[in-house]
Amino acid sequence: MKNLDINNLRENYNLDHIDFSNIRKNPIDLFIDWFNFEKSNNYKDVNACVLSTVSTENIPSSRVVLLKYLKNNEFIFFTNYNSNKGTEINHNNNVCLNFFWVNSERQVRINGIATKISEGDSDDYFNARPIESQIGACISSQSEIIDLSHDFSIDIERFKLLHKNKKIKRPNHWGGYTINPNKIEFWQGRPSRLHDRLLYEKRNNDWVFRRLSA
Repeated sequence: MKNLDINNLRENYNLDHIDFSNIRKNPIDLFIDWFNFEKSNNYKDVNACVLSTVSTENIPSSRVVLLKYLKNNEFIFFTNYNSNKGTEINHNNNVCLNFFWVNSERQVRINGIATKISEGDSDDYFNARPIESQIGACISSQSEIIDLSHDFSIDIERFKLLHKNKKIKRPNHWGGYTINPNKIEFWQGRPSRLHDRLLYEKRNNDWVFRRLSA
């Protein structure tokens, strides 16, 4: 039997703290502050986050997606609607996003309701994507089982031949979701595992905030 002995792997977080005496009233403003800090320092994959959904069997599933827009206080990402995540959102649109920014020792967890964005907005984003990404969205049957030796390059060349000199149209099975948040928690790593935690919850369209114990 092979084991991993990692009990001595630990990091003492001490880079920053949450100023509980000067709290933003709207968590979206604080999220933008933290996001822009990551971006301004050129940290890698600042828009990468873990999306968690629940299957029809009530089994949770998580995967990394890329946040593409923050509009009207909602978080937008794009995917194949027929993928596992799309199927699970169709069954239960209560989802969770989790950002972990290791360089600043910060985490943001966002619970909310996911719904499809308009076809027009999905078209606009699709048309702005690189051609290679457009082709990938068209030829991929995301989450379906394929042969181990499957060669996507053959599919790409076949698609290019069939659509030569033609505008690539967004497939109906691909588009965006927007997440309307109802709970957002900000976590700042602190020494001795006594981390700073600030929870916002939406009540009657207003945000209330509380500090949580580490």
